[in-house]
Amino acid sequence: QLQASGGGLVQAGGSLRLSCAASRRPASNYVMGWFRQAPGKEREFVAAIIRNGGSTYYADSVKGRCTISRDNVKNTVYLQMNSLKPEDTAVYYCAAENGYRLTAEIKQYDYWGQGTLVTVSS
Repeated sequence: QLQASGGGLVQAGGSLRLSCAASRRPASNYVMGWFRQAPGKEREFVAAIIRNGGSTYYADSVKGRCTISRDNVKNTVYLQMNSLKPEDTAVYYCAAENGYRLTAEIKQYDYWGQGTLVTVSS
């Protein structure tokens, strides 16, 4: 089970840190990813991190502005988002993939959290 939190309303240029807490199974068993879905749009990849946190992968749209990290002791994955833009407004979902390689493919992810809403005002 994945529980995302940390969303909210922020002005353009601001920052937010999203958290995704895993329960029932250790987060270290999974590649973890963040995705987002804006109103009227398809869900898209944001970032992913391998099991030990040693490698990450970002969508071009957030590269340089977002940082994904994980604390396997706390069973939590984070997404630090800086320099937020109105186009970052979306529901953000965390997901877990029962594999070893970084992937942006939605269908590769096995478990999904409920989402947390990020709204960036201009």
